[in-house]
Amino acid sequence: MDRKPSFIERLGEKDAFLVGTWAKIASLETVELLGHVGFDFAVVDMEHAPHSFQTAYQAIATAQSVGMYTLARLPDRSGSAVQRLLDGGIDGLLVPRVETPAIAAEATAAMAFPPLGSRGMGYTSRAARWGLDTAAEYLERGRNHTMRGVQIEDMAALEQIDGILEAPALNAVFIGFGDLALSSGLPGSHPTLRTLEAKVLAAAKAKGVPCGTAVQTPDEAVRCREAGYSFVMISADTTLFAHAARKLMTDTRSALGL
Repeated sequence: MDRKPSFIERLGEKDAFLVGTWAKIASLETVELLGHVGFDFAVVDMEHAPHSFQTAYQAIATAQSVGMYTLARLPDRSGSAVQRLLDGGIDGLLVPRVETPAIAAEATAAMAFPPLGSRGMGYTSRAARWGLDTAAEYLERGRNHTMRGVQIEDMAALEQIDGILEAPALNAVFIGFGDLALSSGLPGSHPTLRTLEAKVLAAAKAKGVPCGTAVQTPDEAVRCREAGYSFVMISADTTLFAHAARKLMTDTRSALGL
């Protein structure tokens, strides 16, 4: 049976542009629905939502069962969740608040097998179909088919992008405009940030490293594709639910004259 291309392989295809969303609700049903409606991937948010390892693990299995890739934004840079999430079969990881080349190198090394990194062997885990795959197949997936990404979220990191991209195990970057706006005091559309964004995109393209970001609207997703991004997260499951519920109630009260 042909193997489905991995997430990182899809990002490497010509003119690739994948659309996902944040999975903040610790619910199998909402993750499953995201896959049913056609999202390419979901990012389990362990930094800004109440996901435990167990709920993240369940989200991985549920999403993949409906044909959707699953990533996770780690809770922090400590690396404590990395090994178990990777052995849980996740398609990729994002490390938040990576500020320097040294942090990028250390954080991504934890996701990679030697000689690139320090990830340990666990080929009887779900990542190797509980031992149905060989150790060689498990190592191949970990080395060549897992996204190892970092989030660039402050001005200093943007300015050091060339050094960050030198991290041996790194194979994806993400620009986090939320924290970037906080640290710089500038909106994402400010010319200064747009200039730095273009620098990051150009540097990443030159290295063959896909770059992603988060957006709120389809128009913003179109801008990102035209700018050179390879993937975006649009909205979040919580936002989708809240806005749909509010609109339904507003429309219902209006129809009833309440």
